[in-house]
Amino acid sequence: MTAPILEIDIDPIWGTATDWEALANRAAEATAQVAPELAHPNLLVSLVLADDEEVHALNKQWRAKDKPTNVLSFPMLAREDVLRAGGDEGAPGMLGDLILAQGVCSREATDKGISVEHHATHLVVHGLLHLAGYDHEEGEAQAEEMEDLERKALALLGLADPYA
Repeated sequence: MTAPILEIDIDPIWGTATDWEALANRAAEATAQVAPELAHPNLLVSLVLADDEEVHALNKQWRAKDKPTNVLSFPMLAREDVLRAGGDEGAPGMLGDLILAQGVCSREATDKGISVEHHATHLVVHGLLHLAGYDHEEGEAQAEEMEDLERKALALLGLADPYA
């Protein structure tokens, strides 16, 4: 199975007990199985596992929201370009950037009664779908489509429905 190439930068706050790189790559492969436009090794994603302060600063600068959030996604390609990029045999094209906040992710996982690893996997899937052009803020139909893809990708990984 092919998936986007992930260039991963991990802040030490995430710890070393989990192989975050392997987790992210499994999430990308599962997402590519349910969103075939991502099933191309010539798409590149920058994934940063950051601390809350870094995500807070980015959220304030780029979204005018003065707080950290669980995941930020910054697409570099329009949806039409993502669909076209898959057929390009050239050098990898930058799909975009994903940044996860460790503290927010950890707190949300605790609130949901799940592991940080499971929640981080969901956030990587969620963010990759955003980079592919899916959105949950443009209406109920789009939100349902995106959530359905998330459920399918997570099920491939043996993870429960995060929306149940």
